[in-house]
Amino acid sequence: MRHLFLTLLLSASCLLQAQVSDILGDWLTVDDATGDNYAVVRIYQADNGKYYGRIIEMLFPDTEDMRCAACKEADHDQPILGMVIIRDMEAKGDCLTGGRVLDPNNGKFYHGRITCEKGRLCLRGSLDRAGLLGRNQYWKRR
Repeated sequence: MRHLFLTLLLSASCLLQAQVSDILGDWLTVDDATGDNYAVVRIYQADNGKYYGRIIEMLFPDTEDMRCAACKEADHDQPILGMVIIRDMEAKGDCLTGGRVLDPNNGKFYHGRITCEKGRLCLRGSLDRAGLLGRNQYWKRR
């Protein structure tokens, strides 16, 4: 009985890891207004076990040198290319949650939740931890 329980427990943890691993990798961000792709964000797990997302490529001409003028503190006037915009996420079931998402357009941080739905990444940024006051962005796999 103990072996059966351990096998089920290991199987369940592998299944959850496989679902979170669907989120990892390179994603094309999509502009809500135009539908255009404007950057590539790489989502990865760091040595501390948390998950992050870094802008690794800008897709519009002459945007490689853009800086985050609206950002505050350490992010102020930093290059957007290379910026970590998804920070301190933790795996909970089949999603990443508990961290913050930076919008370089306005320099604000939002509570974040990331899931993978039908092959698309769903990033929910919200003003509240529960996710009630926010919006979704859908990114495509690169």
